[in-house]
Amino acid sequence: MGIRSFLAFELPLRIKERVGQISNELRQSRLPVRWVKVDNIHLTIVFLGSVTEETIAGVKLKAGSITERFSAFPIRLNGVGAFPNLRRPRVLWMGLDGEIEGLSDLRDELQEALVEFGFKPENRPFRPHLTLGRFKDTVNRDEELKWILDRFHDITTDDDYLKELVFFKSELRPAGPIYTKMAAWPLKMH
Repeated sequence: MGIRSFLAFELPLRIKERVGQISNELRQSRLPVRWVKVDNIHLTIVFLGSVTEETIAGVKLKAGSITERFSAFPIRLNGVGAFPNLRRPRVLWMGLDGEIEGLSDLRDELQEALVEFGFKPENRPFRPHLTLGRFKDTVNRDEELKWILDRFHDITTDDDYLKELVFFKSELRPAGPIYTKMAAWPLKMH
């Protein structure tokens, strides 16, 4: 039996507070969305899936040795959108801007290093986003969704820094997932 886990960054406080304000506004809509608790919103770098007890130490070692070569990443919020598209949205997200190329390099290096533990790399380009909610069913409120996306299209914040990569365990519960830190690696400050 494995441990469901992922590598992610927690949000800097100022960005998290802004995400919380926007999320609370969006919750006032009548969209059929299961909202993510603001404290659970994070930037996933690599979803590991089920990790066996035997591979945890190796994953930690690899992630630590890769992370120590990276500096903190400046980021800022950048609009709200929906995956995969507006006709059949499944995820409502908030975009990020900033040092995206560096984040993508970190993700690629981590994925490559973790292949030896049986992880399959994500082939899609890295599109950093924060999941605000998942649609429960088909959206009949196209106009409301378009209005929300237009309203929050140019939302942004001042730059802040992602300073620590975290290895999270995820326990799925009826009331929502519980995330537990299993390890963390600070990034170099500029």
